[in-house]
Amino acid sequence: MPVATLLPFTATPNRKSASPTSFRLTEKFILLLVFSAFITLCFGAIFFLPDSSKLLSGVFFHSSAVETNTHTGPDSSDAGSAGNDDRLLAKIKKDHEKALLEAKDTLQKLPDVIQNDILADKAKVTKESMGKGAKDGNNLPFIEYHRPPGATGLEPQDPETRERRAKIKEMMKHAWDSYKQYAWGSNELRPVSKHGHSSNLFGSIKGATIVDALDTLYIMEMFEEFDAATDWVEKSLDFNVNAEVSVFEVNIRFVGGLLSAYYLSGKEVFRRKAVELGEKLLPAFKTPTGIPWALLNLKSGIGRNWPWASGGSSILAEYGTLHLEFMHLSRLSGNSEFAQKVMNIRKVLNRLEKPQGLYPNYLNPNSGQWGQHHVSVGGLGDSFYEYLLKAWLMSDKTDEEGKKMYYDALQAIETNLMRKSTNGLTYIAEWKGGLLEHKMGHLTCFAGGMIALGADGAPGDKTGHQMEQAAEIARTCHESYARTTLKLGPEAFRFDGGVEAIATRQNEKYFILRPEVIETYMYMWRFTHDPKYREWGWEAVQALEQHCRVDGGYSGIRDVYASSPNYDDVQQSFYLAETLKYLYLLFSEDDHLPFEHWVFNTEAHPLELLVFLKKE
Repeated sequence: MPVATLLPFTATPNRKSASPTSFRLTEKFILLLVFSAFITLCFGAIFFLPDSSKLLSGVFFHSSAVETNTHTGPDSSDAGSAGNDDRLLAKIKKDHEKALLEAKDTLQKLPDVIQNDILADKAKVTKESMGKGAKDGNNLPFIEYHRPPGATGLEPQDPETRERRAKIKEMMKHAWDSYKQYAWGSNELRPVSKHGHSSNLFGSIKGATIVDALDTLYIMEMFEEFDAATDWVEKSLDFNVNAEVSVFEVNIRFVGGLLSAYYLSGKEVFRRKAVELGEKLLPAFKTPTGIPWALLNLKSGIGRNWPWASGGSSILAEYGTLHLEFMHLSRLSGNSEFAQKVMNIRKVLNRLEKPQGLYPNYLNPNSGQWGQHHVSVGGLGDSFYEYLLKAWLMSDKTDEEGKKMYYDALQAIETNLMRKSTNGLTYIAEWKGGLLEHKMGHLTCFAGGMIALGADGAPGDKTGHQMEQAAEIARTCHESYARTTLKLGPEAFRFDGGVEAIATRQNEKYFILRPEVIETYMYMWRFTHDPKYREWGWEAVQALEQHCRVDGGYSGIRDVYASSPNYDDVQQSFYLAETLKYLYLLFSEDDHLPFEHWVFNTEAHPLELLVFLKKE
């Protein structure tokens, strides 16, 4: 800083002095003092360049105060001017002494301590310059990133477990490499015909497999592949499309996948993209009740519901599976609107009377009334219950409303839907207008893991009881696999007409690489360490390798009871996001994505507990 800026009063036109002579003496004294301080600081700065903002602050920051205080109005008196001179002299002397003390103190510190001080000062200046609540260049609040625990894990000590986990990583590599070779940039892969595939669920948004697989690549330490995926997201992932998308599917796969990738890697591109997409989904909530539409045109903001859904109703599993992601979007964007939208859904639900304490799958977003009284813990209902529990866990168990809603709902499910077969298999039936349909879907098999995850917080003395329920559901779902020819589970299985855990209708016999059974094995292993869950998971690995693996990836199967596979020619994005991730974690140590720090969204994307997110 030029010396002239330290002595602005020499050129102040309105300044009045007591006498020309005394003013010049004062000026000389000040110049001498400042010059000696400046030489001392320059000498000290040689040892601390380039970053000792602390050392320089004593002079540079106070110089602005000198400049401000020496400008007086045209009515200042001579006596006042002389008084100001005395105060300025005292202030400059004090600042000079302080700077010398700081320099001496700094010279006595160890190099590591000095470096830490410099870094702390830089971080403080950065935050202060942005201001409280200020935004960065991407209109997002400054958040100091801390690498979370368990993002990657240690090798299992047991040789067989280590070998099996390595095999699952190889399966992921085959699935990813095949997608990259034959369908890069498409939403999904057709592994038999070896080209891209896109579902209308995503409109014209591209890259579902890339975004869905990001966190799996990271936790498996496939960093070269992760970097390639990151590069594609930064350069090619585009949400500015004139197309209708499923709000639910885009949220759990794209928003969830981007959030998870951000928490694991700290790369800002993922936070920026997640918030951008979240903002484009907000118009879905423009209904009379605030219950969102199922489908939304991202350009026009016009929404609607599936035409087959009970007179234009919204679906419980869809509008009820936004909570985790939207709470995180509020935290990462500084925009409370995301959280307000999903909390309003609860208000609407809490005003309604529940038949037998159950939540019907259909709710009209215009009237705010239930549609058909169809209740399922599988398709159309499943993840609503999962998100009640996980919202409570994600809040570090402060979300008492979510907790009460979950355990009340679970009690109603046990009373009205949970049954035992003749041979002792526990299953969760579906409820239609008061009548039970004794069918359990593959999707419902996630409930074993959910109940185990929530058992520790169960009211009263029900923890043991709920762990038994979880184990029984896991056994039933394993039986649905074991009783097929290909040892892979059907889409749905029944408990009537003398059959148990078997699909009896042709349109329920397919397997599309779903994860729910493996998910429950993973949770049960974490909570019990019973080796049978790893054995059951390995059985699934062998069946996948034998019957689903093809040269171009992995394919679903049309009939798991047939003697040989008939491929559906689709490698679902959730196979990489969920099925292979849960298998990998099943054979990993418990400190890999520990439950004390993470919750998984319904697409298996790990999200940090909100208490660990430090917003600066």
